[in-house]
Amino acid sequence: MSFRAVNQRYLIPGAQALMIFGIIALCQPWIEPLHRYGLTIIIVGLVSFMVTTKIPAPKAEE
Repeated sequence: MSFRAVNQRYLIPGAQALMIFGIIALCQPWIEPLHRYGLTIIIVGLVSFMVTTKIPAPKAEE
């Protein structure tokens, strides 16, 4: 499995999940460190998503 395939299969969805987790962490009131770093988690997910989407998809095998 090439890096491009790993990127498409795991890294892009992982970055999206990290952004969603950051939103959930920011909105929950019970665990204070998660609430404090929620915006940081969202920004890290956003930057990683922007980087991973710039890597082209693997070429389809014929």
